[in-house]
Amino acid sequence: MSALAKAAAGKVPATVITGFLGAGKTTLIRGLLEKADGRRLALIINEFGDVGIDGDILRACGNPTCTEDDVIELANGCLCCTVADDFVPAIEKLLARPEPPEHIVIETSGLALPKPLVQAFHWPAIKTRVTVDGVIAVVDAAAAAEGRFAPDPAALEAQRDAAGTVDHETPIEEVFEDQLLCADLIVVNKTDLLADGDLARVEDLIRGALAHTVGRDAKLVRASQGAVDPLVLLGVGAAVEDDLANRPSHHDDEDGHDHDDFTSFVVELPAQPDPAALAMTLEKVAGLHGVLRLKGFIDVPAKPMRLLVQGVGTRIQTHYDRLWKPGEERRSRLVVIGETGLDRDTVTRAIAG
Repeated sequence: MSALAKAAAGKVPATVITGFLGAGKTTLIRGLLEKADGRRLALIINEFGDVGIDGDILRACGNPTCTEDDVIELANGCLCCTVADDFVPAIEKLLARPEPPEHIVIETSGLALPKPLVQAFHWPAIKTRVTVDGVIAVVDAAAAAEGRFAPDPAALEAQRDAAGTVDHETPIEEVFEDQLLCADLIVVNKTDLLADGDLARVEDLIRGALAHTVGRDAKLVRASQGAVDPLVLLGVGAAVEDDLANRPSHHDDEDGHDHDDFTSFVVELPAQPDPAALAMTLEKVAGLHGVLRLKGFIDVPAKPMRLLVQGVGTRIQTHYDRLWKPGEERRSRLVVIGETGLDRDTVTRAIAG
């Protein structure tokens, strides 16, 4: 039975949005909310780290189809590892509402593997009530072109054996490929940052990773700033939970999956009077220490709005996203994510100046 048929039979469709750190998942979901046209959507947001930033960004969207109650945030973990404790109860909470959502959108952490999460839809508590409409993988095309996921695509292709496995040089490459291998649709995002030749090279890299999938063909869609028609994202009809055999993973033969290769921590800062100077500092720190991801909110004195900071590698972007709320504590906090071994004290001192 297809996901569309299951939805017609009373199952609530769910879409899993995956993609590596900073790919643009939250921006894509925010655009989806802005074009919801009154459809009741609910969000489950998962982040790697103690402080949730993405859920706060989505709550600030001001869209009537996405209220505080429509966003469930699960921080300090990874849904692919905390299914029983976090994910299944979150789904049950949404389904128990007087007006259950018409569609559930699940944003995984940038380090999550989507396949173990999809397997959770076989749990008795939800298997008869929810179907996975599709898995959407978002790719930061600029980061891919810079070699963040596969420094030498030709060398990686040469390593592949008949089963499609490859000896990865870094854990980043492995997570990136696992996300692609589970996807029904791949959004090649941030295309506005690339020349045509670089974009073609990125798409070749993605197709190379998909070359050994079985019995299906994930579609590629180009996007800038996460802008994709909701009709493309929702209604894929893949019934993914019934198609896991055709979605290989580098962790298929393992009992579990952990994130020992990555670390995160929070840097508390005083108010920052010069956002441009802060951005320059963050760019320098990311380059010197190999920081993968930076994100957070900053208090700029005399400004009524909070400053949102988003960093992928050395690309740092800032903008004011919403007014500080009456009585809200104006804190400056940044979440820093990197590979294990990233020196927390050194990075914190460097950011704090």
